[in-house]
Amino acid sequence: MKLRASLVLVCAAALFAGGASAAGTTHAVRIEGMKFIPERLEVAAGDTVVWTNRDFLPHSVTASETRVESGDLAPNKSWRFTARKKGEMPYICRLHPVMKGVLVVK
Repeated sequence: MKLRASLVLVCAAALFAGGASAAGTTHAVRIEGMKFIPERLEVAAGDTVVWTNRDFLPHSVTASETRVESGDLAPNKSWRFTARKKGEMPYICRLHPVMKGVLVVK
C-alpha cells in the first residue's frame, strides 16, 4: 500500500511540475497594463499558450495571417491555443491595435 501511495504522489508531482504533459508544456501570457507579458514567447510545437486578461478592459488575441482569433476576452477570462505550426505568429489586440506580441514556434 505504501508503494502505491508513493507512486501516486510521484505521478502527481510530475504532472504539476512546470505544466508539462504528454501533449507539451503550458505557457502563460498575461494581458495587463495594455500589454502582452511577455510580448515575445518561444514555445515548441505541441505546446499550449494560455492568455489571461488581467486588465479592466476586454482584449483579444488576433493573428490575421494565421487566422487565429480568441474573440473578446473579458477581464479575468482566459483563452488557450495549442501551437502546431512552426514559425513566427505576430498577433495584436483587435480592440487595441497598439498592443502587439509574437509567438515563436520552434
